[in-house]
Amino acid sequence: MNGLRWNRRKILRAASLLPLLPYTRSPAEAATPTPACAPGGAVTATQTPGPYFTPDSPLKADFTPDAAGRRVSLAGYVIDRNCRPLRGAVVDLWHANADGDYDNQGFRLRGHQISDSAGRFAFTTIEPGNYGVRTKHYHVRLTAPGRPQLTTQLYFPGNLRNAVDFIHQSNLEMRTAETEGGVRARFDFVLADT
Repeated sequence: MNGLRWNRRKILRAASLLPLLPYTRSPAEAATPTPACAPGGAVTATQTPGPYFTPDSPLKADFTPDAAGRRVSLAGYVIDRNCRPLRGAVVDLWHANADGDYDNQGFRLRGHQISDSAGRFAFTTIEPGNYGVRTKHYHVRLTAPGRPQLTTQLYFPGNLRNAVDFIHQSNLEMRTAETEGGVRARFDFVLADT
């Protein structure tokens, strides 16, 4: 960058100068797909859980009674590198509300599902707001029998803040589609072997 050395502080300062950018999608912009399952192939990337993980979330699939906002149907599969479904994986999801605030006292916008025999999971929730200088994201922790725990974050493709978020990774962007009632999002998690 023309001899400039960028560190986290400079990136945060630059991002704070940006106006609050609306969530946008470009049809021409395609997210890097979920890693393909193949022997020796990549597994889903890990990321920090952030400061707001709360253990013992309730078993629930629908977060919408707890918050107002644009509806998101998030679904996918938990699989291994050989494309085999992983049954019984606990998929723990938490995120900010539409204003970018986290509930640190209770379990609004927090919960988990257990993948079925086909490895499927599904949540109905809302689109989170930008959190400070961070772009919109979901936090996810997966625990599957006999496998190392995976903690990561999921991102919305096309959000202009993705470019200035110091944690964002394009290979963790969900595949999304507009629907009459909001957004349909999909992400398949590929877990490592023991």
